[in-house]
Amino acid sequence: MAATTLHAIGRRKTSVARVYMEPGNGDIKVNNRDYKEYFPTGPLQYIVNQSQLIVNVPETYNIKATVDGGGIKGQAEAIRLAIARILVSVDAECKSALRKEGLMTRDPRMVERKKPGQKKARKRFQFSKR
Repeated sequence: MAATTLHAIGRRKTSVARVYMEPGNGDIKVNNRDYKEYFPTGPLQYIVNQSQLIVNVPETYNIKATVDGGGIKGQAEAIRLAIARILVSVDAECKSALRKEGLMTRDPRMVERKKPGQKKARKRFQFSKR
């Protein structure tokens, strides 16, 4: 990649997104596919673009993202966090606008692990007194 390429990592649940951004015409590739093909629904496409829309820089940067793990929504939110982090490294003045929308915070919520002797994380096996 060129010297002007910026890199950031975003995470959400078990999804990890590595995003590379450089000046361009707004081309977004996710795992070497167009993001509209990778994220077929409108809400997921909006999540990917949300950071850029808030800072008013849509179609200013070419974005190449590689994501793995988790589900499709977690992957979209991981990409959103990584893009927000890159935008702040480019222009620190946009940090307050992104923080106000909650895009600078890494969401720590994850699935709780299953415990031994239980059916799921919190659900117990049926109890019989007699």
